[in-house]
Amino acid sequence: MAGLTRRQLLGVGVAGLGAALLGGCASPALTRPGSAALKPATRAGEKITLTYWTWLKDMQQVADKWNRNNPDIHVTVVPIPQGNAGGYQKMYAALAAGGGPDLAQVELRTIPEFLLAGGLTNLADYGVDAHRHRYDPTLWGQVSYLDGVYGLPQDSGPMALYYHQPLFDRVGAGVPTTWDQWADIAVELRKTKTWIDCFSLSDAGPFVAYATQAGARWFTQGEGGWKINLLDEATLKTARFFDSALDRDLLITGYGPFSPPWSAAAARDQIASLTSASWADSILADVNGGAGKWRVAPMQRWGSRGFGSSALGGSTVAVLGHSRYPREALKFATWLTSSKEGIDGEIASGIGWSPTPDYIGAARTKPSAFFSGQTYNEDIMRPAAADQNPDWAWWPLTFQSFNILADEFRKKASGQSLVDGLRNAENQIITAMRNKGLSVERAAR
Repeated sequence: MAGLTRRQLLGVGVAGLGAALLGGCASPALTRPGSAALKPATRAGEKITLTYWTWLKDMQQVADKWNRNNPDIHVTVVPIPQGNAGGYQKMYAALAAGGGPDLAQVELRTIPEFLLAGGLTNLADYGVDAHRHRYDPTLWGQVSYLDGVYGLPQDSGPMALYYHQPLFDRVGAGVPTTWDQWADIAVELRKTKTWIDCFSLSDAGPFVAYATQAGARWFTQGEGGWKINLLDEATLKTARFFDSALDRDLLITGYGPFSPPWSAAAARDQIASLTSASWADSILADVNGGAGKWRVAPMQRWGSRGFGSSALGGSTVAVLGHSRYPREALKFATWLTSSKEGIDGEIASGIGWSPTPDYIGAARTKPSAFFSGQTYNEDIMRPAAADQNPDWAWWPLTFQSFNILADEFRKKASGQSLVDGLRNAENQIITAMRNKGLSVERAAR
């Protein structure tokens, strides 16, 4: 269906397929329902070129390792801005013009957005299930939408607790194993004019991760459409906990982790811990004077319920809808995301946690000088990646939903609770989804 406009793409995703995938059950495609969609494999000896758009640095060097051993399927990497910083706009514009790359980096939480636009190839049509065993089951679930698979997991961000050992020692604190213990330590740290962590009211991402760890399940799909529940028991427990922590002035709210003010405060030994993703290690390593002071421990849990960890971030390698060579694109994507050579190359380019449980990357098996010789990737991150909420699923309009949540959370500063913010956000998200022609109802509670 060449030459589709952005409006037509949305029409295919919502109206053209009726109450299909993002109304509930089938996947939008760039071909009209009922038409032949499968594309043939290349002929023996035929040489082709695939294009791959990504914001990871130096990825052509990784692709060239593939190119040397696969002369008939050459991959050319095109650097683009990070997704919401302009990369996705370029993809949508290319799709609307009937073109675009064969492959692209698409975040896990953005897969439904592209399905809404009819922009992805269903890899189940090209044999992707044969590779399913290579990937983490929870990540596989986040690229699977009822009738198909719409990308290969590329990386994730399992979470842990990074803590400043001398600051914990100053207040006689051990490593917290529960969030309640964490809050008790926060109280003692405030007596020394130190903060345990940040809680940026303008970024809903960490809260979503905390609620996911507690067992939240905000969206489910069914034949009749989407069910939404931002007020399930796990989410309410998380919101009430942080309402209390914020009311007691236990957390910084003026800025978030990794911002310039955060880096300055961390360098002055004013921040005692960080609950964040595996990729935060490299950012912490840039904190002036931090070497030898910081350690890594398992993420604190919500008592006996929930899961041992959660995740921040995560990407896929997706085959876009106009690719002429989806079978060949799938071959490259599988090599890139699950072979030792591909994973090691991606780590050098700045990728997050490996999506394959059997191989975390050679560089991540070595002791860390910054973290005083800890082999934390093997000892902490690997188990964290395996102890995730398998029922969490992303939904259409995720980016807009996060903005709605952030707008509501900002009202905490003027007295509104996070619980009330969630209730208001749920109403607004329902309205936004219905305005896109999606079927959505509140789940029974």
